[in-house]
Amino acid sequence: MNASWTRLLRSAYRKEPITSFVVTVGVVDAAIGSIGASGSLLAFGLGTAGVAMALRWWQFYRSGAEQPAPAPEYYLPPQSSRPQLPVLNVSKKNPPY
Repeated sequence: MNASWTRLLRSAYRKEPITSFVVTVGVVDAAIGSIGASGSLLAFGLGTAGVAMALRWWQFYRSGAEQPAPAPEYYLPPQSSRPQLPVLNVSKKNPPY
């Protein structure tokens, strides 16, 4: 279970570092507020984490609806613009030096 949490956190931080940081700050504030019996810090932490996750979900939902399928990129043209070169035959009379 510990390895799966580590893998999940690493992938989240690599994909969305800013959102993950804000969510982490909000969760830590909420934890400190709940332990220290500070309701305002708990509410601020939960609000921060909630807003960060809501904004990320909204961005994901919006970006998925707007983007059409990307056009394929072709690095070479389908046909060459130069004529094909003739095949060279090595003469067996004169050996190479």
